[in-house]
Amino acid sequence: MKTKFNVLTVFVLLGMFILSACGGSAASAELPAVEAPLSYEEPAAQITGGANDVAKEAAVASSDQVLPQVYATAMLPQDSVPDAIASTHMIIKNAEIKLLVADTDVAIDRATQVVGDAGGYIISSRVWSQPYYDGKNYKYATITIGIPANQFEHTLSRLRGLAVQILDETASGEDVTNQFVDLQSQLTNLETTRERIKTFLDSAQNVDEALRINQELANVEAQIEQIKGQMNYLQDRSAYSTITINFEPKLPELEPTVTPTPSPWDPGETFKAAKETVTFAYQGILNFLIWFFVVLIPIIAPPVLIIWALWKLFTRKPKKPTQ
Repeated sequence: MKTKFNVLTVFVLLGMFILSACGGSAASAELPAVEAPLSYEEPAAQITGGANDVAKEAAVASSDQVLPQVYATAMLPQDSVPDAIASTHMIIKNAEIKLLVADTDVAIDRATQVVGDAGGYIISSRVWSQPYYDGKNYKYATITIGIPANQFEHTLSRLRGLAVQILDETASGEDVTNQFVDLQSQLTNLETTRERIKTFLDSAQNVDEALRINQELANVEAQIEQIKGQMNYLQDRSAYSTITINFEPKLPELEPTVTPTPSPWDPGETFKAAKETVTFAYQGILNFLIWFFVVLIPIIAPPVLIIWALWKLFTRKPKKPTQ
């Protein structure tokens, strides 16, 4: 009985080795052939006792070899990309325009109305004031808006109508069609890989094998979600264009400063000016003397005489008696 058991074990091991070799060669040829190694379930179900554990270990080793081959095969570039995606151009449009306006507040209100009519929205805005040479503060503004891509040119045309003068305008576009097609191809490959891994998860023989396959499945699903996020971002950016509007007020023109021109030298005018200066000087001196003798002397002289007399009186020395 023991001899039959050993012979049966040897045959089972040889069979599993042959199946593993067949599974490796089949996985490198075509993707549907990867399922061939899963045929170990039938002989494994017929093994009892200690031989069952040996068969399970061989099945785990076989699945570890098959999973990388599934990735290598499923991640090959797909030739059949949907025609709708390949024929649609996804272009991210951006523009920046600088407008000279008569009134910044009125221009902001009208620009907001233009955005609402186009079905867009305001992404960000900034308003500030700057002083000018005339002492007044003038308002400036910067507004970034998002509008549907099909309203891009029409919105720019309406914004130009708000300006007294267009100071600067820049428009650009980025074609992301190829990038989106590549992401779609990667998504298709990853979804195919996920379905293959799920078949291995259903065929897991023990907890360790199920955990390893489930970890690989989680990694693939994380990549799928990341690619979907990138695709959604490209779709949103291509569906809505971005325009940055800069408003500058029209400032009043400063009056030009007139530089006086020097007059030619005239000796007669110089002599006349000098004579008038001397006349004014003598007139000033005579006026001072008149005020001095007529006004100051009568006012100052009496007190001065009284003070002088008192001083002489008190400082006089007595006379010595004569012999």
